[in-house]
Amino acid sequence: MALHTTDPAPPVDPTHSDPTPTPSPPSTGRAHKGPSGLGFWLIGAVFAVTMATGSAPAPLYVLYQQRDGFASFTLTLIFAAYAAGVAVSLLTAGHISDGLGRRRVLTAAVLLNLLALLVFMTWSTVPGLLLARFVSGLGIGMLTATATVYLTELHATARPRQGSGRAEVVSTAANLGGLGLGPLVTGLLAQYAPDPLRTPYVVFAFLLVTAGLVVTTVPETVAHDITWKYRPMRVAVSTTVRVRYAAAAMHAFTASAMFGLFTSLAPGFLSTRLGIGSLAVSGAVTFLVLASAAGFQLLVARLSLQRQALLGIALLGSGLVVVTVGLTVVSLWALLTGGVLAGAGAGTAYKAAIGSVIAMTEPDSRGEALAGLFLGGYAGMSVPVLGLGLLMLATTTTVAVLVFSAALAGVLVLTLLLTFRTRTPR
Repeated sequence: MALHTTDPAPPVDPTHSDPTPTPSPPSTGRAHKGPSGLGFWLIGAVFAVTMATGSAPAPLYVLYQQRDGFASFTLTLIFAAYAAGVAVSLLTAGHISDGLGRRRVLTAAVLLNLLALLVFMTWSTVPGLLLARFVSGLGIGMLTATATVYLTELHATARPRQGSGRAEVVSTAANLGGLGLGPLVTGLLAQYAPDPLRTPYVVFAFLLVTAGLVVTTVPETVAHDITWKYRPMRVAVSTTVRVRYAAAAMHAFTASAMFGLFTSLAPGFLSTRLGIGSLAVSGAVTFLVLASAAGFQLLVARLSLQRQALLGIALLGSGLVVVTVGLTVVSLWALLTGGVLAGAGAGTAYKAAIGSVIAMTEPDSRGEALAGLFLGGYAGMSVPVLGLGLLMLATTTTVAVLVFSAALAGVLVLTLLLTFRTRTPR
């Protein structure tokens, strides 16, 4: 499953030379009113803040575990509850902004994450944590595809003669950068502010209320159709682009699986194997990986989608090897280096995947197609990590990591083969 970027003066657009034609909105059924240029950046900020809220609890799980004494596998189940919420939301509601409008669905996503924070603050036992993470997942599932296509349409309205590269960079950066900011902010607040199991949620609740108000000021890009009727999501793409779509989904899957490996093992590795108990450090390590994912896109923005995809796979493979070495020989520097490499690869792979899906779909079905892509991504973040958790129950952590890494390497090879079978524009 892009971010907040700042334009230095003079601004430099990394996609200025991007020759990809911007998909033209249909002549009917679209509303193009208001300051879409400002709205583009506001929605990018809302996207990042809401994604940060979704990942914010990560550094606090160690405190919950110390307080209540539950097993490590329970943490895996809490993590899986979030992924399950995302999957349910993507399957049932990830596409409805195509008919109901982007702004309404984005507002609902923000409110669901606000509700999850209230559950965290009022019911912090294991059942409450499971419920809060599931509700948060529902909101994130609604958010990802909706915000991504919303940014694409706002960009097309504000800069109709440019390609979609800027929207791809910002959406992927808000997605991954937001995921990194959540643990960083929470780790700092939990380490240095009073009441660590409540203060971070209060701060993010304030940010979400602000985000909800911001959304109401942004122009809608889809005119509400009163004849629209709900149906479950079905991702249908042309037979000529199915292999490309499958390759994009595999890129999202492998990138997310790498994130899942790192984020599920790094906090415990720091505290138990290296004796680093600082929540601020734990949050900063997670931020480093996801920030590299968000930032590296700026360096590859001018590359073709095909080259981005291949580079993403190469970096993911390199990062996987170095992270595996760091976890097995207990090396902090290897863990950090591998995390940065894997993060850069994941960001590049996600950008290539989003750009490919945007290029191959029509505007009226783009929300649904992107929802399918993010469903593949969150499957990668949940299913492999659950398998890793089960392996760790049956064997040592070192063996489990080696088996997991070997399986993920196989998936990377399959993704590479699919990528070679495709040709992408630009």
